[in-house]
Amino acid sequence: MNPREAITRQVHALLERETRIKLHRHPVAIHNADGVVVLDGELPDVAAKKLALELAASVRGVDGVVDRLRVRPGERRGDGAVRDSLVRRLCAEREFANCTIRWRANGGVETARLVEADAIGEIEIAVSDGVILLEGRVISQSHRRFAGVLGWWTPGCRDVVNALAVQPEHEDTDEELADVLHIVLEADPMVDPSFIRANCRGKTVTLEGAVSTERQKSRAELDAWALFGVERVVNRLEVTD
Repeated sequence: MNPREAITRQVHALLERETRIKLHRHPVAIHNADGVVVLDGELPDVAAKKLALELAASVRGVDGVVDRLRVRPGERRGDGAVRDSLVRRLCAEREFANCTIRWRANGGVETARLVEADAIGEIEIAVSDGVILLEGRVISQSHRRFAGVLGWWTPGCRDVVNALAVQPEHEDTDEELADVLHIVLEADPMVDPSFIRANCRGKTVTLEGAVSTERQKSRAELDAWALFGVERVVNRLEVTD
């Protein structure tokens, strides 16, 4: 077996063993050349996507991974509908109340909200085939991460490319990641965060405490996976009812 074929088989075996990916239901095309693996397919959720990329990168001989994975949306929607939903959500969140919001389509740029005094940033949204692109600048990693999660929450979203810059630059920390997760859980209408404790260490998030349903437990975990920079989620939440 040549090295190229061996890498493909190893990546496939790892993806097949990961139960979150469900490769038999969500096939992934695997290509590689010169140590670069390309993953192409549609997976069930953001957790499966991140795990697939991490597993492929862990194989010996892999020098890089090209991400062409998408997430199967709960409902299929046109790009305009996806964009408009995200624009409304960003404008409604108090964390972005002093942020200019723009959207790009058909070669032009439209302004949904212009903030000139005391602005905390500027976000420009574009959507193509269900993939949300966030560009511009915000004042903290927390704002960057929260904007990305709002993208993942948008009905019809298949992926989020978070290219927002943080200005001024500052060190990213586990404490800030844990703080924004608390904000995300508070903002998620599908989760009651009253008895959830979230900790982060080395880009691994641990969820502890209690929720009332299995759906809330799963949703809280997906919220953590949706945060930019999270590499692993340990879900120790207990279902009390």
